[in-house]
Amino acid sequence: MSEILVLVEHVEGQVKKVTLELLTLARKLGTPSAVWAGPGYSPDAKARLAEYGAEKIYLADSADISDYVVAPKAELLAQLVSEKSPAAVLVAATAEAKEIAGRLAIKIDSGVLTDVVGLQDGLVADQSIFGGGVNVQSRVTKGTPIVAVRPNSTPVEAAAGAGAEEQVSVTVSAAAKGARVVDRVKEEKGARPELTEAAIVVSGGRGVGSAENFSIIEKLADSLGAAVGASRAATDAGWYPHQFQVGQTGKTVSPQLYIAAGISGAIQHRAGMQTAKTIIAINKDPEAPIFELADFGVVGDLHQVVPQLTDEVVKRK
Repeated sequence: MSEILVLVEHVEGQVKKVTLELLTLARKLGTPSAVWAGPGYSPDAKARLAEYGAEKIYLADSADISDYVVAPKAELLAQLVSEKSPAAVLVAATAEAKEIAGRLAIKIDSGVLTDVVGLQDGLVADQSIFGGGVNVQSRVTKGTPIVAVRPNSTPVEAAAGAGAEEQVSVTVSAAAKGARVVDRVKEEKGARPELTEAAIVVSGGRGVGSAENFSIIEKLADSLGAAVGASRAATDAGWYPHQFQVGQTGKTVSPQLYIAAGISGAIQHRAGMQTAKTIIAINKDPEAPIFELADFGVVGDLHQVVPQLTDEVVKRK
């Protein structure tokens, strides 16, 4: 089977869940090869990648990869595409990886698809476009397909791979050193999962009413082991930090379960969450657009419904 390169997303040596999703997807289309860029590689990382199907692991652990912004990773992938002639390159549809995909497409003169939610035989991609209003199937017709896949769009399945390591030496060009990382500040991480990788997301909107009332949303999320999200209306009002905004101008999520409480369901918000596997809407307006998208809907006041739901979840633990 043809080799498929998967760019590994990792933080402090820990392989992120989206990489396991990409490896799972790659196994259905060819032979997965993980590409580790930057420091932090370890035996644990190798075991994790091999557990989910990486037949090869290309190691480019030079500090030059992480000392500069984005461009060195694009050069690394371009070098591997030239040397290995893979069938495709898969990356996560994160802000950084999508920029890498765009730079790589220029370097290797190939087509690129972003925000993909599924891949079929022949590398035909399922996408949500025009702010989530249209679902299409697309295929790259020139060069080596570069595909950016949304986190949580593929169920993770373990299947052992050989995990054979191959050291890769890459010389970072002067152009790629145009923007240097001068400092990193570690953000304190809470107990909740990361929004874009969470399997369950509970989001609050204008109907929550205030910053103080977001504690209702947080309690439900904590009872489910979920991440907390917010609509643009809620973040613009200052009720919740902007980094938790779900929508076209915020984060794109694709969890197994999405609970929208007090969110009307404007297209801006729908674009960021409509690929969730199951959607539950809680809104006192029976005509709210979110109900058109929801698998299950509750017409009622979230201030009464959500606490009752939280209590029932806690009882069943």
